[in-house]
Amino acid sequence: MSNAWENFFAATAMLASAGPIKHRLVEAYRTHLESMDEEELPKEIRDEFSSISTCMSCVRPMRGETAVQATVRKMSDMEAGRIAMRIVNMLGVLARQQNLQRAPKLRAVGDD
Repeated sequence: MSNAWENFFAATAMLASAGPIKHRLVEAYRTHLESMDEEELPKEIRDEFSSISTCMSCVRPMRGETAVQATVRKMSDMEAGRIAMRIVNMLGVLARQQNLQRAPKLRAVGDD
């Protein structure tokens, strides 16, 4: 899961950078999320990731562009923002799970 967390963190950092939301979304997805294997993700976000992956490549590209570029080009800024928020929310799930894994295990101590 560490690799997934790193990819989502990097994508979120790119989404938070300067520039038009559509450009940031294309770059974040293309650079950090497009090639991810769903099996690397916790079960809680696999369906959401699959939904975003499908959504991000549903438009047939014109000459010289990718399906992701074509799809985002057809989105409104508001739609692109909603996809970006879904990516950020998935990072939140990954971060919470990573914290749970790092939390020290408590054990009961007897009165011996």
